[in-house]
Amino acid sequence: MARNKSIMIAGVGGQGILVAADIIALAALDSGFDVKKSEIHGMSQRGGSVTSSVKYAKKVFSPVITCGQADILLSFELLESLRQLHFLKDGGFLAVNEMRIDPLPVAVGNFEYPGDIKEKLTSIVGAKNLLFVNAVEAAQTLNDMRTMNVFLIGAVSSKMPEITQKSWEKAVRERLPEKAFEINMKAFEMGKTGS
Repeated sequence: MARNKSIMIAGVGGQGILVAADIIALAALDSGFDVKKSEIHGMSQRGGSVTSSVKYAKKVFSPVITCGQADILLSFELLESLRQLHFLKDGGFLAVNEMRIDPLPVAVGNFEYPGDIKEKLTSIVGAKNLLFVNAVEAAQTLNDMRTMNVFLIGAVSSKMPEITQKSWEKAVRERLPEKAFEINMKAFEMGKTGS
């Protein structure tokens, strides 16, 4: 791999974004890459935006992903995908969890949640570089909402072919409790196969 692979993860506090970034970083590290990771989560405990970035390559000098630089934007929430879309490079891949979480101004009735997010994303990114997934439904199938983030990693794992299956498994085992390994690997495979 000649240059950095840059992955931006975006969502709302409590969705497992930082854990997802840790798993991607650990898996890339295990596959032999230099890895840098950063995160912004100032208001996460109040339902605010959370972002984390992971970069990996033979050598990475900075964890920062600037506007138009992300190869992959993995959004855990619909509105957050629009908020963070400026990070995605031209031709980059966008994966969006179809989950809606009302921000406070919407929850108190001062604003309406945009109803046309999917159409906007499709017109901006293009259908061939866009994947909508329902991670909530997948997690409900497994009776464990905490698996949603690993399902989403599985959904974009094909865009990171440099990372081996063995490294994904090792990262999930290392970052999550041992008792949660099996169910999270099921979630990963469901995301990977689109089932």
